[in-house]
Amino acid sequence: MSTPAIAGGRPVRQEYLIFGQPDIQQPEIDEVVATLRSRWIGTGPRVKQFEEAFRQYIGCRHARAVNSCTAALFLALRAAGVSPGDEVITCPMTFAATVNAIVHCGARPVFVDCDRRTMCIDTTRIEVAITPRTRAIIPIHLAGRPCEMDIISDIARRHRLLVIEDAAHAIEARYHGAKIGTISDLTCFSFYATKNVTTAEGGMVTTAKETYARRIEILALHGLSRGAWQRFSDDGFKHYEVVTPGYKFNMTDLQAAIGIHQLRRVEENLKRRIAIWQQYDEALRGFPLELPPPPAPDTVHARHLYTVLLDIEALGVSRDQFQAALHRENIGSGVHYRAVHLQEYYRQAFSFRPEDYPNAAYISERTLSLPLGPQLTEKDVSDVVTAVRRLCEFFAARRKHQA
Repeated sequence: MSTPAIAGGRPVRQEYLIFGQPDIQQPEIDEVVATLRSRWIGTGPRVKQFEEAFRQYIGCRHARAVNSCTAALFLALRAAGVSPGDEVITCPMTFAATVNAIVHCGARPVFVDCDRRTMCIDTTRIEVAITPRTRAIIPIHLAGRPCEMDIISDIARRHRLLVIEDAAHAIEARYHGAKIGTISDLTCFSFYATKNVTTAEGGMVTTAKETYARRIEILALHGLSRGAWQRFSDDGFKHYEVVTPGYKFNMTDLQAAIGIHQLRRVEENLKRRIAIWQQYDEALRGFPLELPPPPAPDTVHARHLYTVLLDIEALGVSRDQFQAALHRENIGSGVHYRAVHLQEYYRQAFSFRPEDYPNAAYISERTLSLPLGPQLTEKDVSDVVTAVRRLCEFFAARRKHQA
């Protein structure tokens, strides 16, 4: 066992491996330059091109681009009529944006704990949380793993509830032959810098309902009856009407210019993610950490995050201490997530306690995401494996000695 950097040894690598760095290639750079030269840098033809390319990739009827998945979630809720006094069921094992969108609509978030193994919402607990005020369910396809959508859809139909999927991690995902983005009332995607498809910042809403799509388009740009592209196109200026007090949530052509080419490589990149995933599975099996379970039958996992659960009892250190030691090896990592019910605002506003959702709390203390992406070289992957194994062996041996 080699000595880790925290104990005076040399780090696994000299150059820091940044967690979640985007895979930006020359086509994106060229497209951004062409966009700048076109002088159309706001919402225009490239946004429309990206929307259509995404619509075709997902296989949905409508796709509307916005400036973030947070905006997508909020607009989806608004377009579907979720309003103050309503309740929306979701899972606390998510990024705060999922729940923030509910609160910004004036609705109340109602949590259902996650399954400890899959980290997705526990579908056996959903119906218990339904009340006369429940309006919608937001399942989160955490790390790219599809939730049990057949069960969720059945519950929603029987109780006449909306389903708005948080697919921020799940662009490539499929569930029982259906592409995520074609199953529910509305589905929201993210193109943040770390996502499998990035536009630096950006989001998309897919839906089969034209009324939802039109409502989102209007709300995303000040409530105008016509978007900027329609108002200032080569057909000449057209007057607009403010039909509702909307927001400034539109995507720009500069963002879409990146996404157009990112989307073209998404399936090729997924193959590389799967290969790295399998390398991690092989190399880390048998160490004091729980590996992500394999995809469920008849599903496609988007492989957005390779997340392990540390056996902190066997290691004798906290997740944060392990992560800090990994940082000393010049390996970046992530935490996905510290559950929302543990966050200060939500603890105070809704009187949530850690024990209310024990599985989410358990994961929050142990979860660690390792670097995963098509830009990683074989050496990068080998360095991650070496660093994790080195630290597991070091901490476990120290723990055993102390005992």
